[in-house]
Amino acid sequence: MSLSNYKVEFKKMLNRDYFSKSLHPFRKEAFSQLEKTGFPTRKWEEWRFTNISTISGGEYKISEIADAPQNPPNIDPYKMNGVESIVIYNGHFQKELSSVPDGVSLLSGLDYLERKNGKFDTANNSPFDLLNTAFADCGMCIVIEKDTQIELPIRILFISNGDRSIMVNPRVNIDVEESSSLTFIEQHVGDAVSFFQNESVFISLENSAQLNHIRIQSNSDFTQNMANINVNQDAESQYNFWQLVEGSKLSRSNICVQLNGKNAQCDLNSLVLSKKNQHIDNYIIVNHNSPQTHSSQFVKSILFDNSTGVFNGRTVVKENAQKITAHQTNKNLLLSKKANMNSNPQLEIYADDVKCSHGSTTGQIDEDALFYLQSRGINKMDAMELMVTGFANEVLDKIRHQEIKKVLHKEFTAKLNRLMS
Repeated sequence: MSLSNYKVEFKKMLNRDYFSKSLHPFRKEAFSQLEKTGFPTRKWEEWRFTNISTISGGEYKISEIADAPQNPPNIDPYKMNGVESIVIYNGHFQKELSSVPDGVSLLSGLDYLERKNGKFDTANNSPFDLLNTAFADCGMCIVIEKDTQIELPIRILFISNGDRSIMVNPRVNIDVEESSSLTFIEQHVGDAVSFFQNESVFISLENSAQLNHIRIQSNSDFTQNMANINVNQDAESQYNFWQLVEGSKLSRSNICVQLNGKNAQCDLNSLVLSKKNQHIDNYIIVNHNSPQTHSSQFVKSILFDNSTGVFNGRTVVKENAQKITAHQTNKNLLLSKKANMNSNPQLEIYADDVKCSHGSTTGQIDEDALFYLQSRGINKMDAMELMVTGFANEVLDKIRHQEIKKVLHKEFTAKLNRLMS
């Protein structure tokens, strides 16, 4: 597919005075590789259920100074108690509204590059990671030093507003050093009329490090959203991921986890609530590269109207990765005859001493259970809502931070009520 519009915007990106020219070689190399690979099409096996022509053929513009707010934006509607927030508005860092807890180092992209001795993180040259590298316009690098326990969660609040057709490419690095822990939240909100967000997150967990990562995608129904999450885990580390996706026109989460050290563990959970013509895709790869590693994938989708969804979960067990455990579960609830779900759990195993399982179910509300509730005096709509809430609670209950769990449970229930009323 043609990259003509992106070529024009890339030249504008290179001419920006407020971006360091030291990053230009990385940008140019990434864009050159993107030109060779092109954007994915439905002929690509991993993208056969997801049509990205709106992105590949779109005329999105890079975010300019004019797209930043003239005055500090009101973030009261997104208030979350007991959380320190970093605010990014249309790709522009809002310093006056941002703070981090004690013990957290918030670095610029250049400072982080210097800390890494010039090593620039990449992710197997996937097209949207390449696009992010070429156009990265808001970089946040969070470092937790060794033996540091951060009690207050850190949230990056991404706000997308306005009626100009723009794209942003946030790049987030999170390094949790040995025996340290952090709860990290990314929340995507706003009412943009036309918006493309292509985010790349690089997470490094050293020995015995722990990260609770909560992702809330509630941006406008006119947003195209790509999330590229790349995780590397050393021995005894733990990565707990929880995601709620109910915003955007098109959404895809590309999640890749590398379990590199003995007893590394990842727990990946996602809850999808889709409506109208939304398309929401979860693509997950977990690589067991070391013995005695453990992974879990648990994804549930609730689909209304003409919405469509994809679950493509893949677990790869390398030849020497003995005594691992890996489980995949995908459950989907169709609340419309026009809704459609494509589920493809996969196990790729090259070791013989392992415990692995996978399963997938897709169906509508159980009519017998619905009749039972109605026979107890509950009207049909209330009975259906009870059943759908029960279906979702199995994922909601996996949020490890109690205060955040309360907030998201309330938010989810309110959105479900509106859809079912």
